[in-house]
Amino acid sequence: MAVPARVSLLCLPCAGASAMMYLRWRPLLPRWIEIVPVELPGRGMRMGECFVESFDAQVARICAERADAMQGSFMLFGHSMGALLAYGVAQRLRALGRPLPRALLASGSSAPSQRDPGRLPGAHDDAALTAELRKQGGTPEEVFASAELMRITLDTLGADYRVCRSFAYAADAPLPMPLHVFAGRRDDIDALRMEAWSAHAGDAFTLDWFDGGHFFIRQREAAFLDALTRRVGQAMAGGRHAPHAVA
Repeated sequence: MAVPARVSLLCLPCAGASAMMYLRWRPLLPRWIEIVPVELPGRGMRMGECFVESFDAQVARICAERADAMQGSFMLFGHSMGALLAYGVAQRLRALGRPLPRALLASGSSAPSQRDPGRLPGAHDDAALTAELRKQGGTPEEVFASAELMRITLDTLGADYRVCRSFAYAADAPLPMPLHVFAGRRDDIDALRMEAWSAHAGDAFTLDWFDGGHFFIRQREAAFLDALTRRVGQAMAGGRHAPHAVA
């Protein structure tokens, strides 16, 4: 089978995390997929910067800062909060008449039309945020054991939950690109909220399920990366959507 052309996969982090979480995928994916972590202010290499706590402001900043990376052949991937941000970026690129991603890949997040801000704990409640981290299961034990690391994690998570709470869904037209969604069978997101992503797809749509909870992308990493590679390859082979936005 022919090897697909090279594609940049811009990866947006989940709430409370750094985009560097995706670096471990680089040696595990085929070389034609280039992982491009999209780091947000206030974490990782941008620890000294102030958090952005508005969804629209965060999306606008991503589009401005990563304009060079969003040229040519690229796709957007996000897990949890990152999936919502990826959706917002695709919508903003279309509104600005800029080149669109070859596909949008969303993982572990309700469809934008089905968001339930009430399920998020209070952004200033350390106990509730800690309980949420425990429930989701994606935080290493060494973080819980360190007061300094916990303070950093809780501050980041609280700021990101404020971003998520500020999201306001507008009934935009479906996106003119393939939309591939990934979900965990034991996540507490209702299946109907995952299936509702199909309403946002103006091209091909798939929904892949995996054993595991909210962080099935780690718990079932090999199976997930196989599916991710397959969906990226299918999107590269498709080409049925317009490469630029139509206002």
